[in-house]
Amino acid sequence: MIAPEQVDAPPPGDGPESTGPAPAARRRVRRAEIVSAAARIFAQQGYAAVGMRDIAEAVGIRGASLYHHFASKEEILYAVCLTVTRELNEQNLPFLDAPGTPGQRLAAFVRAHLEFLQPRRVEHIVGLHELAALSPAHRAEVDGYRRYYQRRVRDVIDAGMRSGEFAPADPRLAAFAAFGVLNGISSWFHEDGALDLEEVVRGYVVLIVGRMLGSREYFDGQNS
Repeated sequence: MIAPEQVDAPPPGDGPESTGPAPAARRRVRRAEIVSAAARIFAQQGYAAVGMRDIAEAVGIRGASLYHHFASKEEILYAVCLTVTRELNEQNLPFLDAPGTPGQRLAAFVRAHLEFLQPRRVEHIVGLHELAALSPAHRAEVDGYRRYYQRRVRDVIDAGMRSGEFAPADPRLAAFAAFGVLNGISSWFHEDGALDLEEVVRGYVVLIVGRMLGSREYFDGQNS
């Protein structure tokens, strides 16, 4: 890896003292571009084979500029993992707290999860395959977000079973099975495939909430 002092100086507008309208917003956009580009390279070549210069070239910036945004390659991987853990929690868990029956809340959650995950499929795959490369502290945080996300879904499934809306089963196993179906979309779905995302969403609501969990409201697909 090339140290910061060994690379070229950053071009105008990429350094920490950039001026002009909304520099903080530009910085957020640039960080997102770096995370997205790094995820693609990590997925194609493997985390261990990629250097900071490779990431900088993929984004179209000089090597020194990359260090204005991230201190290390591991920090970039950590940011990749947060896009499909912390951000997933922030955006989707409110659906589980919304008014409605457990089935209605879980159906909305299934839709939100799939619509969130599909455009981030590369980040999701990298987060699964390269988790061991994170520092212990970062890995513990990422694992914590995942466990909390799963537990919240398990709690809603348990509530539906206690109310009689869902068929009796082990809520933990049911949650694991549901996430196995949901997260599997990253390995097979493509925009130019035989199914569009809306068809997948509707079908998965029926499959998970109606058929797997036994909600009569969603069993025949009329309310998906």
